[in-house]
Amino acid sequence: MNNLNINFENNEILFIKGEIGLVGIVKVANPNKILYIGTPDNEEIAMFLEEDDLIAVSSFKNSQKYEKAIKSLAYLTRETDAPIIVLNKNHPSSKRLPLVLSVGSKVKLDCNITPGTHPEQDILCSCDSLSGIIIDKTKKGIKLNKDFNNYEIKEFKV
Repeated sequence: MNNLNINFENNEILFIKGEIGLVGIVKVANPNKILYIGTPDNEEIAMFLEEDDLIAVSSFKNSQKYEKAIKSLAYLTRETDAPIIVLNKNHPSSKRLPLVLSVGSKVKLDCNITPGTHPEQDILCSCDSLSGIIIDKTKKGIKLNKDFNNYEIKEFKV
């Protein structure tokens, strides 16, 4: 199994495209950023991030509309310090989430988890065709755990 390195800049977004879903990835880009996560247990977790950490946003649909939505959620997380809210495992709204996100140095895409219910930031719900991909940060972009050719880099206007 071959690894794939993909380089991109702070002003770019990388889209990994599945058969029906899409994952957009941007760099945190701001040194010493703090991300807050609200948990179902009424706790708040503070994550201290490095500028080359990743914000990965997953959509269960693949269209221009969802590319824009991914860009918007990535922008809110990166630029306005919007907190991540985690739902209870059996929360009925988890079935209605059009997007979910993960922030950190590594993320595993998995189609067998409930969207929006994982305070751990190393796993992200995805469509079936992207499940099993592991995304690791590098200084210049990302490394995937396998060769994957259905991706595109676009401008990420801030």
